[in-house]
Amino acid sequence: MALRPLLTLMRPANLVTAVADILAGASVAAAVTGDWNPDLSYLALATIGLYGGGVVFNDVFDLDLDRIERPERALPSGQVSLAEAVLLGGLLLLGGIAFSLVVSGSSGAIALAIAVLALVYDARAKHHPVFGPLVMGMCRGGNLLLGVSLSAVALGQYWYLGLLPIVFIGAITLTSRGEVGGNNKQAIRLAMGLDALVAVALLVLPYYTRAELLPALPFLLFWYLINAEAKMAALADNRPALIKKAVKTGVLSLIPLNACLAAGFMGWGTGLQVLLLLPLSIYLGRFFAVT
Repeated sequence: MALRPLLTLMRPANLVTAVADILAGASVAAAVTGDWNPDLSYLALATIGLYGGGVVFNDVFDLDLDRIERPERALPSGQVSLAEAVLLGGLLLLGGIAFSLVVSGSSGAIALAIAVLALVYDARAKHHPVFGPLVMGMCRGGNLLLGVSLSAVALGQYWYLGLLPIVFIGAITLTSRGEVGGNNKQAIRLAMGLDALVAVALLVLPYYTRAELLPALPFLLFWYLINAEAKMAALADNRPALIKKAVKTGVLSLIPLNACLAAGFMGWGTGLQVLLLLPLSIYLGRFFAVT
């Protein structure tokens, strides 16, 4: 079995954004404890397993539809067999849970919840207009909290930070509904409203947490503006190609969104380190599909 089709199933560019979630959450934990937890590396490996397994099973459950709409994908094209994909996805999810358990019981419980939610999304929820975006967002929110779980105190204080990815992922999922057929202007307008809601929440976050606004502000503006530009372009010309571009921008922009959180809690230098994952994700996105 060639390695590239298996990597394609795992969406390597997206895996980088998942690691950014962990780094942002770890920044929150470090702000509370005063130092970085050395177990961070275990959670970075855990999120690769959890996210990778989730997207592999997404293609497993979508196989019949992809045979019609996306026959070039690894599964419908026969580059990877169904049995191989199920084995890969299962090992990735189990590995993600195992690496999380090395850190703590709380981390393991969050990882288990993410794995279950990912399977629920892949199998059923994504076909529902409300529960689809909600469950996908909960996966991302859980991933952020997985990083926060490096400090039990931080997890108890700042659990609500997991709501931010839920809202933004909802915006991305809404936008993605026109990737094949277009004609989703109403969904994009709603998605832009959700983006604005996240931006406002980030602006007021320093009033209720240890975060500071000034270090986070450049990253916040960058995240918001690139999404606004992509969605406005998809509104003006509501073709699948531009909608796909807006979705891809949204997925990759999770890195500057996480950089905003990291900078707010641990300074602009930490935010910049997280943002440096963006060129890697963009580079991988040139060779592997993001959606």
